[in-house]
Formats: sequence, structure tokens, C-alpha cells
Amino acid sequence: MRLYPGVVWRYFFRRYVVTLLAYSAAILFIILLVDFNESSRRISASENYTIAIGIYLSALRLPMVMQTALPFVALIASIVTLTQLNRKYELVVVRAAGISAWQFLAPLIVANLLLGLFSIMVLNPLSANSTSLAESMMLEQGLGSTRKGADKTVPWLRQRTEQGDTVIGARESADGGTRLGNVTFFRFDSDNHLRDRLEAKSVVLAEGEWQLTDIIRFRANEKPERIDSLAILTNLQAEFLGESLASPDSVSFFDLPSKIAAAQSYGMPANAYAMQLHRLIAQPALLAAMTLIAAVVSLKFVRFGQSLSVVLGGILAGFVLYVVSDLIQSFGNAGTIPPFVAAWLPVLVASALGTTILLHKEDG
Repeated sequence: MRLYPGVVWRYFFRRYVVTLLAYSAAILFIILLVDFNESSRRISASENYTIAIGIYLSALRLPMVMQTALPFVALIASIVTLTQLNRKYELVVVRAAGISAWQFLAPLIVANLLLGLFSIMVLNPLSANSTSLAESMMLEQGLGSTRKGADKTVPWLRQRTEQGDTVIGARESADGGTRLGNVTFFRFDSDNHLRDRLEAKSVVLAEGEWQLTDIIRFRANEKPERIDSLAILTNLQAEFLGESLASPDSVSFFDLPSKIAAAQSYGMPANAYAMQLHRLIAQPALLAAMTLIAAVVSLKFVRFGQSLSVVLGGILAGFVLYVVSDLIQSFGNAGTIPPFVAAWLPVLVASALGTTILLHKEDG
């Protein structure tokens, strides 16, 4: 058998793609149900919440969650495809015809490489746009934030103008940080004494000023005062807010290089954006490595009753790889190790380990 397309090559490729699409659809449905249940638990108390809005928001988050789950989908689809081919003696037949494991694994590896490119070029930009749309909708409807743990972790900014320093904390953000929700302003005078605290429901960055609406102002020894609207001067730029408030997951692959350059121009650490960029570039290789891991646990001929243990063993191996990758990427985000190394090290280790085991099994 040739490594380039032939009859058997196309047959294996088609079998894998069909299995991949079937499991992707099933996993997407499960993700939709789980996310809808979780989001309903968090935001159903809002007066503007409806079931239709909950389903719509969960659908908007599907591309982002699917991109995270893609390595597991590829792993499960590879294991199931190889196990089915094994149980139907098709692998026995192709081996008897002199076709090696590397040759009939080639269609699956190529399919996963193409899947990785699809994830970078299509799924990631779609995920960034849908996530931005979900954030805007939640902000407009007053439903809270899409960020995990947003109620516990509030990003804070500090600006310095002629009026004094202002510390700003936003629980919700959209449009790259230019629209904020449930915002707190601490305003200080020139002597660094606290002037007042403003609690604004909605804030928009305009030309050189923050435009606040639905505000409650707190001053020492005074009753809270409600204000309909207020403008506060600012020297913060939209690009700076995007670097400070936008999550790397919400940035398209094509915008990441400019985001990294912008962060560095502001003197801000760009490790999280660089980590996201290298992680996306490494994703096709990671999906190909998942095929090798699946082959390690699936190529040995098994009886029908042993299929479940084979699938569980492969999933466990993939889960261990995911945990290790996530841990190393945390070091990359923190700048402890270079993002390039953090993104590619798990891929290289998994590929080398899978290749070594297969060489030992197939070639002795």
C-alpha cells in the first residue's frame, strides 16, 4: 500500500471521517446540554433570562468548548475506528496483504492533520466571534459574565489623569474591554485621598472618556446618591483595554500576532497570547499524536468483550496527556518556561512515546 491515496487508503480515511463526525455530533449535543444546565443554574435568577436565551448562549459557546475537546474527540474516534476494523478482521486482512501499521495509520494521521488545520483556520475564528457575541449579549441583558469565577476574580485597572488617579474594576466586559458591566470606580484626588466610589451598571469607552450610566455614588459620611449618567476623563486606549481584559481564548488565531506586538508595546507580558498562538500551531501535531496513542492500545487483536477496556485505556492515556499539557501550559502562561517549549513539549513527548511503542510492537 502506498502512503499517498489509494483504494484502501481512501477506505480507511472515509471510515475514520465518518466515525469522527458521528462522535463529534454526539459530543456537541452532550456539551450543549451540560453547558445549558450550568448556565441556567448561574444566570436563571436574572429577570431577563429565558430558556431561549440560555440555549442561544450555550450554542454560541459550543465552538470554544469544542476546540478544547477536539483532542479527546480525535482520540476516541481513532480508538473506535481501529477497534472496529480490528474486530471485523479488516486489519488482519490488510496485514496479510503486506501492509504495515504505518501505512494504514497514515490516512488517520492525515485526517487529524487536516482536522487541526480546520481548527486553526475555521473553528478558532468562529469560536472567537461567537464568544464575543455571547459576552455582548450577556452584558446587554445583564446576565453576568462568561468568565469562569468572574464573581470571585475581578480584573482591576488604574488610570492617572489631571483629575487624579482612578482604580477601575469590571466584573463583565465585551468588545475587547470597551464595554463594561457592573463596574466599580475608586476616584482619588491629587493627594491620593479617596474622593468617592462609583458603582455603575454600564460603562462605555468613548473618545477620551468613560461614559457611565445607572450609577450609585458613595461618599464618606454621606448617603448614597443615584446618578443617571456621568463622564470621567481617561487616557486609556482601546488596545490597552483589550490586552488587559480580553481572554486569549476570545482572540482569533489571525489576530494573535498583532495582540502580542501590542502587549509588548505597552510593556505588558504577552505570555498568555504567545502560549495560545503556539498551542494552536501545535494542535495538528497533537491530533496526529492522538492517533499514535490510539494505535498503541487498539492494534492488538482483541475479542469482543475486551473492547471496553481498550477504549478506557486509551481515554485514560489521553486524559493523562491533557493534564500534563495543561500543567505545562500554566507554566508557559506564567512565563516560567518559554511558551514555544510549553506548547510543543507534550506533543513531542506523546509522539515519541507512541512511535517508540509502535516500533517495538510492529518492527521488534
